This record gives sequence, structure tokens and C-alpha cells, in this order.
Amino acid sequence: MKNRISNPAVLTLAALAIVGAGAIAQAQEAVTAITNAGIMTMGPAGAIEKGTILIKGGKITAVGASVAVPAGATVIDASGRVVTPGIIDAHSHTAVEDGVNECTNIVTAEVRVEDALDPRDISIYRQLAGGVTAANVLHGSCNSIGGQNATIKLRWGVESGDALLFKGAPPGIKFALGENPKRSGFAGGVRRYPATRMGVEVSIRDAFLEAKAYKKEWDAYEAAVKASPARKPAKGAPAPALPLAPRKNLQMEALNEILEGKRLVHAHSYRADEILMLIDVANEMGFKIATFQHVLEGYKVATEIAKHGAGASTFSDWWAYKMEAYDAIPHNAAIMASHGVLVSLNSDSDELARRLYWEAAKAVRYGGVSEDEAFKMVTINPAKQLGIDKWVGSIEVGKDADLAIFKSHPFAADTRVEMTLVDGKVMFDRSKDVAARKGVAATLGGAQ
Repeated sequence: MKNRISNPAVLTLAALAIVGAGAIAQAQEAVTAITNAGIMTMGPAGAIEKGTILIKGGKITAVGASVAVPAGATVIDASGRVVTPGIIDAHSHTAVEDGVNECTNIVTAEVRVEDALDPRDISIYRQLAGGVTAANVLHGSCNSIGGQNATIKLRWGVESGDALLFKGAPPGIKFALGENPKRSGFAGGVRRYPATRMGVEVSIRDAFLEAKAYKKEWDAYEAAVKASPARKPAKGAPAPALPLAPRKNLQMEALNEILEGKRLVHAHSYRADEILMLIDVANEMGFKIATFQHVLEGYKVATEIAKHGAGASTFSDWWAYKMEAYDAIPHNAAIMASHGVLVSLNSDSDELARRLYWEAAKAVRYGGVSEDEAFKMVTINPAKQLGIDKWVGSIEVGKDADLAIFKSHPFAADTRVEMTLVDGKVMFDRSKDVAARKGVAATLGGAQ
């Protein structure tokens, strides 16, 4: 789906032309002011009918109905427009080069998505056109315990994957339950363990038992080193022998970060039974689940999810696309939210990500969620789930200027994103995009 465009060359060149010029221009400006805007802050200030947002150094420095615009500021007149926090996709596989799955083993906690990020993926720009400014880029789901995720900002135009990374975001990791891990790894007709749902449970428990044993071994080694006599050897004599250090294991290191509360668990799930299974294993092993991803039967066990303290990142209305999803309902998000679960709506798709604001609108239609609470499901709620809410997810003083400017209310049938800013820089401008497309097409000999 990433390359379903009429002419990728035209789109890519146009996008680069827009961002290159915009970023250079904004770097020279001290203050940017977005004026005359309807503002959906998603924060304590609520909605502002006609307000101003000041941006300096990539941060929001003022927001309100009576904010004075300083002399010399670059002014973006948002009359008749609605400004929202940038949309955050809590389940994405965008900007990953050459696939997202490492399926050789059932546990691949040492694998890092950040090592495969591709800043040139055109999906970044296309999602900016839908107001998306940040994403939780996850490993695939063929492993019970998969690879480490990467929380990124959609900084189109940067030259390295490292430049996409959301600095300060807590590290996370992908788990997967159910059919995906049990049916993966059948290369050459050989079935890889586990091939059953019970086996998935056992593989997760065994991995944490191994991690605890690894930690115990290292604790014993460090205690022995500390207890070793710090005597100075006689002249010419060898230094006192120290215990031999255990071998470093990056897989075990990652699992112990989970046990220590330093790494967030994002668990791919569908059915109620597997959700309850992982909660039981987590309680037994002593770790917390940050989010259940997809969680299509979450409405059946919402109380248990809330009690554990896990969030839920779900689809709005995808169901019946495979047997595991047959009991999915469009009211899932609303029901879980009514039981105290922190809910976000995700895409799991480079294409759907561009319309997450309409996915949020479906929570109003199915379940009667208020418009504000529904839009929080694609802004501040995923920010909280990813541990980045002190920087993004709402329009508040001190937060990053990650913003989307809509033609009208995000839930309106005729709306569209006119402009998207990341760190205060314009990453997408629809008017410039249209002009750039025409210019590039003419340069390429009329390509469409």
C-alpha cells in the first residue's frame, strides 16, 4: 500500500521541495503565530472558539483567546480553520525498510525497529497530509515476544532514521498472542515452536523465568566483585582474581527492563481468553502491560484490563477479516472507555493512518462517545499510552508544537488537513503541495 500513488516521483520530489523550503524559512524566524483559529486543545483549556497559538524554538509559548502577536512574528492566518494537536498513531509499521518481522525465533527481544527505519518512506509525507505527527512503530507479530518498538516523529526530509526518533520516549517492545505467533515460522514445512495457543503462553512465561535466572546470575557476580578484597598486590605479584562475568545477553537485558518497569509492553491481541492469559502471566511474573493492541474482544474483559492498569489501542470498525476477529464490534472503544480503560484508535496501515480523525469520529457514531473524548483517542490518549504526553498530545504551553490545521472540524465530512507542523516547522502545506506537484510534473514532461 505504500506505493499506491499515480506517480511516486512527482509526489516525492514535490514533498521534498515543500519541506526543504519551509524548514529553512522557519529556522530563520523567531516566533510563529497561528491566529484566528478554532482550537481543540485536548487539554485543560478545552475548546477555544477564536484563539492564537505562539510558537518559538519548536515549543508552544502561548495559547488563548487574547494572546498578543509580537512584532516580526510569522503569522499563519487560520480564519475559519480548526487547529488540533498532531494525531498520534499508537500502532504503525510505517517507515520500516524491508519488512517488520524477524521470525526465526519465538523470542526476539534483542531486535530493534530503530535499526531499520527509513526516513525516505513516502508514507511519512502522506500521513503528514492527514495530520499525523508521531507514531509507535512496532515490530511484526510472528513472535510471542518480538522486537523493540520505535516511537518516532514524522520529520519528513531528515536524512537518517535516528533523526526520526522521539527523544525521551520510553522504550517499548512488541508481544503477540493468538494465531500469528503460533502459525509463523513454517519455512520448508517445518513447524516452529510454539504451534498452539498454550505454547504461546508457555513461551512467554519461560522467557521471563530465564530472564530472572540471568538477573540472579549477574546479581551474584556483582555481589562477588563488591565483596572481593581491595588489597594491593605485592610488587611483581598478579592482581587478585575476580569472578568470571556472565556472558551478556541482549535478549535477557530487554526482558529484565520490562521486569524493572523500564520498558513498555505493547501486546498484539484479539480474543478475550488470550488477553486474560497475558494479564495472568504478567501478574505472576511481576510486570505491567502498557497496552493491548487491536484488542478486538476487549469489551468482554474491559473490567479486567482496567484493573491491571493497561491501555487499549483498537480499530474503530474492522472485523470478520479473520476467524479471531469474528466477535469484534464497532462499540468496542466506547465500552472499554466506559469501564475506565484508556483507549486509543490506531491504524496498523499506512493508508488508514491518513484518516485517523475519521476513525475517531466512528466512536461518536458507535457508542455515543463525545466529540472531544473521541478525538482524544487519536491525540492525548495515545500520547499517554506511549509515555510522551508531557511533550505532545494536547495544545498547552511548554509542549512541542506538533499541530494539524484542518479546513473545518476534524469530524466534518468535507474536512481535510491544510497544514501540519512538527516541532514548529511546517512539514505539510496543502497549497504549496498542489503548486509543487504541478511544477514537478511540468519538469518531468507532464507526468501525472
